[in-house]
Amino acid sequence: MNVTDINQAKLSIGDLVHHKLFDYRGVVVDVDPQFQSNDEWYELVAKSRPPKNKPWYHVLVDANEHTTYVAEQNLEPDNCDAPIKHYLLEHFFESYKHGHYILKHKSN
Repeated sequence: MNVTDINQAKLSIGDLVHHKLFDYRGVVVDVDPQFQSNDEWYELVAKSRPPKNKPWYHVLVDANEHTTYVAEQNLEPDNCDAPIKHYLLEHFFESYKHGHYILKHKSN
């Protein structure tokens, strides 16, 4: 993803989010500038037919063991400052401060 694509996304890695349709909380772990899965998955799962040419987010779901792939139109910032619970948090983030997760620094 290049810088222009990131600037178009309304949410960032580490942001707490709320899914508008399915009413769950989560944290963004990756951002795609546009839909990156296959048409079969889109037809089967994306029932609201969100745009493929807008950002999509990989989200760890609070108090659950799975991740989701969500179109930007279905997410909004989560106003709750409480951290989420997910077994993969430590894989992506090093800490939680002021309602935002801090991404781990990758070592080369």
